[in-house]
Amino acid sequence: MQILITGGAGFIGSNLSKLLVGKGHTVTVMDTISPQIHKEGTDSFLVKQLPAEVSLVQGDVRNREDWMKVLPGTDVIVHLAAETGTGQSMYEIEHYTAVNVGGTALMLDLLTNTTHSVKKVIVASSRAIYGEGSYSNAKGETVYPLQRKERDMLNGQFEPMDEHTGQPLKMALTDEHARIHPSSVYGITKQVQEQMALTVCGSLGIPAIAFRYQNVYGPGQSLTNPYTGILSIFSNLMLNGQPVNIFEDGKESRDFVYIDDVVQATMLGIEYPHFINEAFNIGTGTPTTVLEVAETLQELYVTNVPIEVTGNFRIGDIRHNAADIRKATNILGYTPKTDFRTGVTAFAAWVKVNKPEKSNDFRESLEKMAEKGLLK
Repeated sequence: MQILITGGAGFIGSNLSKLLVGKGHTVTVMDTISPQIHKEGTDSFLVKQLPAEVSLVQGDVRNREDWMKVLPGTDVIVHLAAETGTGQSMYEIEHYTAVNVGGTALMLDLLTNTTHSVKKVIVASSRAIYGEGSYSNAKGETVYPLQRKERDMLNGQFEPMDEHTGQPLKMALTDEHARIHPSSVYGITKQVQEQMALTVCGSLGIPAIAFRYQNVYGPGQSLTNPYTGILSIFSNLMLNGQPVNIFEDGKESRDFVYIDDVVQATMLGIEYPHFINEAFNIGTGTPTTVLEVAETLQELYVTNVPIEVTGNFRIGDIRHNAADIRKATNILGYTPKTDFRTGVTAFAAWVKVNKPEKSNDFRESLEKMAEKGLLK
């Protein structure tokens, strides 16, 4: 097949392209080569790991002419292009909406109003669309708490509370039927991307899959983007002898899913033989706390840089989220193969070889959020 990957020079896309080329597919990548992700431009690690067989087009999903360069002959679109920083999205609102929503709208407009050969669309959604996701109350009932109140977090109460009893709620795995109520502009744009793609493709008779990826990590991820990826952020700080400041109480958790498992899931969607118009969680189903992440990296890097739990917090952050992946397993045959300890060990080994230069980018990103009133 001829496969187009938008944002394909990024972390997921570059790894996916290697597997696709290895299976004999023809791959075109359209990417802006954003300096926030590719600090070295086309000399970045991610761009350089694209197979020689890949056709790289430097283009923007907001530009109709760029789309018309890459659409002819395309059988499958894997639409990964997006701005992805949750915190950054809360003050670069127009930009995030233009890229994530506008770029997707333009793609779907072209599929609707031009002659093309596209037979399937895969779109990258996100766990961020759930907001806080699923919890259970004291009665064992499933509830979906609203965004946490600033006054509670200022008092050190970080767990979502039962609005009726005032008692802390217990995190549960979040399935695809959970309430969708994103707590960031980024999450809202991913919700809109997903809904537009499934709705429009469904009306056109084009199979479409939205993958709600959890926190994707592994060797090769950007070490320079200060807005995404605590593994990269903590690694930068530790390897340059700087202290690591943990938000909240360090017990907030995420579902970290290894890049190879994400590529496997995406490939299963591309190769799924039946008509489909569905969303799927892609994660591991196992939560890991932020403090566990920091302590594991500290051990792997053999460093004694201090880890400080600050009590600070960001407006729009969620407390917990881990995916119920049974739907992807039952329908697509997806089974994650890499546990967090194995994956983070491979990641740390790669980082040691590709040690990042000392940078103030993360500190400056926090200062920017504080200036906007989003860091407390």
